[in-house]
Amino acid sequence: MNLVILESKYAAEARNQVWDFTSRLAVGETISSATASSAVYSGADAAANPTLGTPSISGAKVTVATSGGVLGVVYLLGCTAVTSASQTLRLSGLLAVVPLSQ
Repeated sequence: MNLVILESKYAAEARNQVWDFTSRLAVGETISSATASSAVYSGADAAANPTLGTPSISGAKVTVATSGGVLGVVYLLGCTAVTSASQTLRLSGLLAVVPLSQ
């Protein structure tokens, strides 16, 4: 598994998560399609994960809107890209939902 570093987020925060496949693509290779996924890594979330938007591809990067999540839960987020060379590439990262700083 290729883990990338994800910045923690607040439960009420909505943000774009950018997945950068630059180092995984050959010269001239492009991303044809992408999907995003999430699962609980640790903690309890009855709603089963943050809300993920439709992936948007720009060059070698895939952007996915991410919102929601439960305070104290760590999620395993993933992005799978299919390339013009028929490769299937996956990046994953752990996203912690943290309390607002006082």
